[in-house]
Amino acid sequence: MERTILINLAYLLAGVLFIFGLKGLTHPRTAVRGNLLGALGMLVAVVATLVDQQIVSYALILAGVVVGAAVGAVLAQRIQMTAMPQLVALFNGFGGAASALVAGAELLRGALSSPAEQAAGQAAATAAEALGLDQLVAVVASGLIGAVTFWGSMVAFGKLQEIRWLKKPIHYAGQHPVNALLGIVMLALGAAVVANPEQVWLYWALVAVASVLGVTLVVPIGGADMPVVIALLNSYSGLAAAATGFVLKNNVLIISGSLVGASGIILTQLMCKAMNRSLAHVLFGVLGPGEEGATADEIYQGRIKSTSADEVAMLLETARRVVIVPGYGMAVAQAQHAVSELARLLESRGVEVEFGIHPVAGRMPGHMNVLLAEADVPYDKLKDLDQINPTFEQTDVVIVIGANDVVNPVAREDPNSPIAGMPILEVDKAKTVVVIKRSLSPGFAGIPNPLFAADNTLMFFEDGKQAVTDLVTAVKEL
Repeated sequence: MERTILINLAYLLAGVLFIFGLKGLTHPRTAVRGNLLGALGMLVAVVATLVDQQIVSYALILAGVVVGAAVGAVLAQRIQMTAMPQLVALFNGFGGAASALVAGAELLRGALSSPAEQAAGQAAATAAEALGLDQLVAVVASGLIGAVTFWGSMVAFGKLQEIRWLKKPIHYAGQHPVNALLGIVMLALGAAVVANPEQVWLYWALVAVASVLGVTLVVPIGGADMPVVIALLNSYSGLAAAATGFVLKNNVLIISGSLVGASGIILTQLMCKAMNRSLAHVLFGVLGPGEEGATADEIYQGRIKSTSADEVAMLLETARRVVIVPGYGMAVAQAQHAVSELARLLESRGVEVEFGIHPVAGRMPGHMNVLLAEADVPYDKLKDLDQINPTFEQTDVVIVIGANDVVNPVAREDPNSPIAGMPILEVDKAKTVVVIKRSLSPGFAGIPNPLFAADNTLMFFEDGKQAVTDLVTAVKEL
């Protein structure tokens, strides 16, 4: 009894550390401390779990730790910041897969707990009693949510990686009825698993159907909506972990999974608001483009005005207020440090400089915030939509670095656009807009941007880092 109390106290301590860790992550100034608290909580949870288990192969666990640590170390060293969204998708998927596999293993252990010579009816009763109704329901939830999470995350990874046959939304006739039918089949299989836990093949049939549903839910979703999907899949992985906690009767897994699930769904709702999407549409995979709009040739032909670093520097010399809008192109070029240097240089000359941050700029929630924090840009310089949009009419120069969809006025003007209704950074209202891009290629939504051909827009065609570096040099020479 005393041992159980100590283990539960350790789990409670780990849960408290997780909560304070999440609290710390809400602000850049406390983010490092929040990470350390979360890591400490996980250490306490792992140690308590290993001590709690009476029958466990520590050699096998050590082997897993060594292999996992080696893979993690290689990823940490080699992964580029631009590939972080893909890595997050993989992490979400692996979490879901682990939950489904652990639940399946526990079901198998319970089903095999009765002697083989017993009659089928006796074995079924014994297996059900070994697990309990609550655990069986949790097994079904783990397998269902875990499989959907894994395969949905793999599709999301493919879209983020821009694999050719996954990059564009895939629509097919009867898409929603098929998803509904898959859901009904899953529920039926889940009920069968609870009623006949000794028939382990039913569980794997459930996992197979859920895997298909995970794919069919995500393939029709457009690239511009991927930040919402990543947040939602993160929530799914937490829910799967919490369900597995009930399967294993592990309190800290229930706590941590619930925290991840709850925070993920809150973030999803925030992303939906930022994208002007319905959460129900995300859940049922109906985020997709509308009718075809004007082509790039129709929008850009004869209207693009190119510029250079020297010309932009002259604009900045007379500017009193400058807003910098970062996007995925800044991440690809790893230009955040050059951007930070440009901001400090302008401020030293009396220019007011702020950053307009769209909540879904990049490929995952908070992507730009992370990059700019890495470059030591003060947090109070980062302004969200509601703060920055009213100021654009009083802004002399807006510098857009690699952003596309989040500054596309089509979202405001064309109800048939894939991004129709999405709140954007209204940079087109500034006196002058300088867009730094390597080409006129579309954003992740796959549509042209009329901003590039606007009368008050100048296009600076260059790699993001090189363009900003040249701009810093040109400003210094004035």
